[in-house]
Amino acid sequence: MKITTHTVEATRALGASLAGKARPGDCLVLEGELGAGKTEFVRGFMAALSGDVAVRSPSFSILNIYDTPRLTVYHFDFYRLVDAAELVEIGFEDCASSDGVCLIEWGTLFPDALPQHAVIIRFRDRGDGVREVDLGEAA
Repeated sequence: MKITTHTVEATRALGASLAGKARPGDCLVLEGELGAGKTEFVRGFMAALSGDVAVRSPSFSILNIYDTPRLTVYHFDFYRLVDAAELVEIGFEDCASSDGVCLIEWGTLFPDALPQHAVIIRFRDRGDGVREVDLGEAA
């Protein structure tokens, strides 16, 4: 299903709506160019789970962990990783097999490392604040 958002707030609202459906063990892979709305989606997702939480892109930290009353969210960014061996070093497999939820930006850089049940969500920047989001492709 493709959804078009016209504002940052709408992209966040989309993330919030999916957070309401999130279950322990879910893995969402967020794909799209820089500035396509991936982190804004995560901001909405986190706001729905725990209200006012400061969400920062994990581009440099690689992993941000958010504990919420409902579940733990592991927010990864694979963009700066060079090879799949680094995933072991950051504990990706442990997080992906936990009862938390993984949100992975640039996850298809290492497709063989993704859980079979991962869902790929593709973000496309159409300009002027418009984002096209494709919500459903199994990894």
